[in-house]
Amino acid sequence: MCEFKGTAQYFDVVGADGKVAVGVAWGYPNPHRGFEQLKDHVAVYPQQMDECLVDGERVTPQPGSFYGGWITSDVVGPFKGTPGSMYW
Repeated sequence: MCEFKGTAQYFDVVGADGKVAVGVAWGYPNPHRGFEQLKDHVAVYPQQMDECLVDGERVTPQPGSFYGGWITSDVVGPFKGTPGSMYW
């Protein structure tokens, strides 16, 4: 549950080799007002995948186990999830 976006639905991801990553993707089937664009979209925790790429660049997962951010050389921090970043 996100206080801003609403209640999330979690999904498993099945790899080509049949390996199952449980609960590593999520979406908001009925997002709160202001977040309607999230409907019918799915996010994936990159730290739970063997590899995630954006335009051929390997993604660095956002620090911490709670956040699902995909960091590339085009994305500038600071990033939540690092020590001392709680409550900002």
